[in-house]
Amino acid sequence: MSARFPDFRLGKVLATSFTGTLSERHGDAVERIPTPNRLVDWLAVSGLAVESCTTAQLERAWELRESIHAAATAAARRDPLPVSAVQVINDRSTRGRAAAILTPEGNRQWRLGSASSVEDALGVIAADAISIIAGERDGKLALCASPTCQAAFFDTSQSRTRRWCDMNTCGNRQKKARFNAYKHETPGPAK
Repeated sequence: MSARFPDFRLGKVLATSFTGTLSERHGDAVERIPTPNRLVDWLAVSGLAVESCTTAQLERAWELRESIHAAATAAARRDPLPVSAVQVINDRSTRGRAAAILTPEGNRQWRLGSASSVEDALGVIAADAISIIAGERDGKLALCASPTCQAAFFDTSQSRTRRWCDMNTCGNRQKKARFNAYKHETPGPAK
């Protein structure tokens, strides 16, 4: 993977990790999959290796990503799901030909169609989004408390009170800002 691109922010939930490929949506947005080859890289590290990707497939991936983000954000806010987002998610889900297989280690793995196509990988991501938005999995959709991020994430913590999409980035940034604000408000010892 090329060092000129920002690192991927991978989580345990495929669909919300995918929406995290565009971060800081309400600040200086960071696109982590700007090229077809970068999408190939992200799919590979997410267990959905494909042979290649076209510009048109990348555009369909971006459309799916934004649809998942819109639907997950609405679900987290308990708002009605956007009809257009639901349509894109369903369309991508039904076009994929991936199958879940069980590994000898007892893990689920995805087998994409014979050509290991991007459409199959997007189908897996869309199906994962459907399962979390529909409430089929143990967890809760939430939005990052960072005002510049506000990414949708799937909170599987025991208390379901997680505030940040990623503690190492958004959480640390907010803690550092609070600390610096406190430091400037509190006068130091007199000299």
